[in-house]
Amino acid sequence: MTRATEKWTAGRRADGGPYDAVVVGAGAAGLACAADLCAAGLRVRVLEAGGEPGGRMRTDRVAGFTADRGFQVFNTSYPQVKRRLDLRALRLRAFTPGVLVHTGDGLRRFTDPTRRPGQSRDLLPGRLASGRDLLALAALSARDGLAPAAVLRHGADGTTLGALRAAGVSPHLVETFFRPFLSGVFLEDRLETSARFFHLVWRSMLRGTLCLPADGIGAVPAQLAARLPPGVLRTGAPVAALSARGVLLADGGEERARTVVVATGQRAAAGLLPGLRVPGGRTVTTLYHAAVRPPLEEPVLVVDSRRRFLNTCVLTALQPGFSPDGRALVSTSVLGSPSPAETEAVVAALGEVYGVDAGGWEPVHRVTVTDALPAVPGPAPLSRPVRWAPGRYVCGDHRATGSLQGALASGAKAARAVLSDVRAGTV
Repeated sequence: MTRATEKWTAGRRADGGPYDAVVVGAGAAGLACAADLCAAGLRVRVLEAGGEPGGRMRTDRVAGFTADRGFQVFNTSYPQVKRRLDLRALRLRAFTPGVLVHTGDGLRRFTDPTRRPGQSRDLLPGRLASGRDLLALAALSARDGLAPAAVLRHGADGTTLGALRAAGVSPHLVETFFRPFLSGVFLEDRLETSARFFHLVWRSMLRGTLCLPADGIGAVPAQLAARLPPGVLRTGAPVAALSARGVLLADGGEERARTVVVATGQRAAAGLLPGLRVPGGRTVTTLYHAAVRPPLEEPVLVVDSRRRFLNTCVLTALQPGFSPDGRALVSTSVLGSPSPAETEAVVAALGEVYGVDAGGWEPVHRVTVTDALPAVPGPAPLSRPVRWAPGRYVCGDHRATGSLQGALASGAKAARAVLSDVRAGTV
């Protein structure tokens, strides 16, 4: 029977033969891997434990509000994003370039002067940074923005804090801007993240635009999943273990396959592949509040130099459709999982930062994401092997970098490994 004449039912051959590949997990990495394997002509099944694809890139509808599973942004500069997604169909709207930093002197704007020259007043020497700091920042940004990504990936590694010191950034600017801002990017406030990863992230921000889809971040994996052939994706199918013939499902069933790709988060991956070494994870909680009047009309990210929260923004200033009734939807993220008293302190801090009485804001949603990002304290590899054992592979942002680009690239790398082994006849 040739591949062209095989009969299929819901993604499986009519004769009950095994798949070429089963992909466990329908997050960004698993969807990218499955797409590449399907495009190469392999028989593929994707098994997702949840009711819909997306992994950590999910969007909830709460009392009519659109609330992502944690604050998320979509960066248009990622190569894998450009390759795989129809950006127009996502109906993206962009944040204002740069961020507002709450300092002892009020809000100060940190922005790229090449994009919004008219909003660069706070970058005059002595307002947010010294003249020496501005020169150091310009040199750092020119290097990271213009250098090929490969140069940054293969540079010397250490910590982000070390990289900022080496670039000549003063402790004052580190504490006023970089630590508050990057804490929200890396979900850690010690600036211990790999210096190489920091340079790549800074490059992506200089070259790209931070946006959100009109339907929330969940629209991204939904589009990836929609491009798979019919019947490939099966949701509500948690995998209990890998077997000699494929995978065992939690309901007692089995899906047979020549190869298995584990594309879950790091903890689940370690459970399915005993002995797999995975990085630790960063936990973040995002609070959503509804306000009768928007505390800020501009779609811009706000950070606090006192680090009472990671970041905050008025989502409806960016995407008005995130609210069902015209009220403003305010998103605020904090490290870990705050207690009720700590949450009250965060709301009080928001009132101070925005210059409003936030005590009357209505709590709409709260979501804590464990392992929201893999921890990559430097020095650290930016890519880890995807082959685990003969016919067994693993991918995800924990095998690369904690970003959508990292997840998609890891999935593509796993697909290349599977295809190489299948064509070589080693699996």
